Amino acid sequence: MAKNRQAMKRQRQNLKRRERNRHYRSTLRTFVKRVRMAVSEGKLPDAKKALARAEHVIDRVAVKGIVHQNMAARTKSRLHRLVAGLASKS
Repeated sequence: MAKNRQAMKRQRQNLKRRERNRHYRSTLRTFVKRVRMAVSEGKLPDAKKALARAEHVIDRVAVKGIVHQNMAARTKSRLHRLVAGLASKS
């Protein structure tokens, strides 16, 4: 447990940041899941809309440093391939 004022403040800040980061990471996963669900259901227009929104969220989370830039790029690439595969089937 923190004893001095500086350590106690650092602990409070870390808790706030942790909660904020958990929220952003959860939001990211939700948007990625929406794209995957639209693709699995075969709904191309919905998948494209979900992809655009997910891309925005992924970029914002990466810029904030919550996930690594390479993880964001890899996730976007995989989602684009999924939607492109659906488009080629249609």
